[in-house]
Amino acid sequence: MAQSVLKVVDIKKSFAGVDALKGVSLEIAPGEIHCLAGENGCGKSTLIKIISGVYEPNSGQIEFSGNIHKKITPIEAIMNGIQVIYQDFSIFPNMSVVENLAFNSELANKHKLVNKKRMRKIAKDAIAKINFEVDLDAKVGTLSVADKQLVAICRALMFDAKLIIMDEPTTALTRKEVNALFKIILDLKAQGIATLFVSHKLDEVFEISERFTIIRSGEKIITGNTAELDNKKFTFYMTGREFEDIAFTPKNTDTAPVLEVKNLGLTGFFENISFALHKGEILGLTGLLGSGRTELALSLFGIRKADSGTIEIDGKEIRLDNVQTAMENGIGYVPEDRLSEGLFLPRGIGDNIIISEVDSLANGIGVLDRTKKKNEIARWVKELTIATPNPDNACSTLSGGNQQRIVLAKWLARDLKILILNGPTMGVDIGSKYDIHMILQKLADEGMSLIIISDDIPEIMTTCSKILIMRDGRITATLNPKETNIQELSKYMM
Repeated sequence: MAQSVLKVVDIKKSFAGVDALKGVSLEIAPGEIHCLAGENGCGKSTLIKIISGVYEPNSGQIEFSGNIHKKITPIEAIMNGIQVIYQDFSIFPNMSVVENLAFNSELANKHKLVNKKRMRKIAKDAIAKINFEVDLDAKVGTLSVADKQLVAICRALMFDAKLIIMDEPTTALTRKEVNALFKIILDLKAQGIATLFVSHKLDEVFEISERFTIIRSGEKIITGNTAELDNKKFTFYMTGREFEDIAFTPKNTDTAPVLEVKNLGLTGFFENISFALHKGEILGLTGLLGSGRTELALSLFGIRKADSGTIEIDGKEIRLDNVQTAMENGIGYVPEDRLSEGLFLPRGIGDNIIISEVDSLANGIGVLDRTKKKNEIARWVKELTIATPNPDNACSTLSGGNQQRIVLAKWLARDLKILILNGPTMGVDIGSKYDIHMILQKLADEGMSLIIISDDIPEIMTTCSKILIMRDGRITATLNPKETNIQELSKYMM
C-alpha cells in the first residue's frame, strides 16, 4: 500500500467510564474508497470525530500522510486534507449556494468586506470541480437533499481535500440520486482523493467500496477487501447474529378486500390508481422520487384529499378527507421522516408510545390513569423489544431502529385494520431492519393489512406479497415478488 492518507492506530476513547472505542485501527490509501460499517452505537461516529479533531482520544495515534499526531484540532485535520460531510451536511439553509460555498474561503482569507464578484467566482470554481449544475442564487434550504449534499461536497473540495468522510450519505436519497453520488465518488478516486464511506447498507457497500472495516461494540471486528465479502458474512460481522431472508407468504387472507381503491386521482400527483388490499397481505409500493407514491399514501391517510375516484373499506365507500376519519376507520400511518413527523423527540419514550390512545387511558373526568399508562408502556417496550433502561428518557436518546419501534408502537396501541409505512427501515441498521421486518410479517400473520412504501428493492422483494410500481403518477406494473427480480423491478421504475 502507498503511503496512507490516514492511519489511526489503537485508538481508545471512553465517556464517563463507558468505552466507546477499544483500540480501533484503520488505514486508507490515496484514492481508496473504504467503507466503515457497524450498527448504530458501535463507535463509528466517535471514530470520525477523533479523526476530524472534534474529540481527543484517550490513547492511540493518528497519522496524516505519515505525520504522527497524538491529538489534533479540527483546523489541523482540515489543513491535513480531512473533510467530513455529516448527515445534516452542516450547511446554512437560509443562505444562497454562493454564500455557502464562499463563506469559509472568505473567513480563511480574512476578507473584511463582501465582494460579490469574488464570491461568485469562488462558487463557480467549486461547482465546476464535480460538474455540478445549480442555481447559485438559490437558497440552499430550497434544494433537494441530493443537491444539498453536492453543495457540501463542493465545499469540501475547496480546501485541497485528500480524504472525504461521508457519514451515511445515502440515507435520504433515491436510487437515481445514489447512482449520481457514486459517479462523483469514482471521479474523486480518479483525482487521487480517498473516500471513507460510512454506511450499513449492504448493496451500497458492495457496489462502491474496495475495502471495508467493520466495528461492533467499539471494537474493530475485521478489515478486508470487499470482493471477499458476501451478505451473510457482512451481516454476521456487523451484528454477531445470523439471519435468514425468508420471502413473505400471506397466511391469513380473505377473498373480500379490506381496502379497495378505484380510479383514485389527485391533480398534479397521481391519477387512475386502482388496487385491492386483503387481510393479512403486505402490499409493496415503489417508484422513484416524484412518482406519486408518497402523495398516494397521504391521500389514503386523509392528509391530502383525493379529487377523483373512490376508496372502500370492507366494501363501504368512505371519504378520507382528514386524518381523524382515517383513524376512525382503522388506518395508521408511519411517516417517511420519523424525526420531524413521527415523534416528539424531547418528550419521553412512554409519552410517545401512548399518544395515539391517550383518550382511552383517561378516567371519566379526563385524568390520565397512571397505572393503565405504565402498563401500556411496559407492554409495548417488551413486545417490540425497545432498548431503553427507562421509558421516561427522551426519544432523542435512542438509536434510529429503536425510534422506529416507538413509531410502530404508537400505532399498534390502536385497533388498526390497515397500517401504511413510508420508508419503514430508512436510516436503521441491519439488525433493527431485520427485526422490524419480522414484526411487520407477524402483524400480517395476525390479520393486519399493510402497505410498505420504499425504494429499497431488496426490502420490497423480501417483505411484500405483491408489488405495485408507480411512475409519473400511474401504476405501471403489478408484480409477484416470487416471479420477478431486481433488474425487472428497476426497469419498470425507470
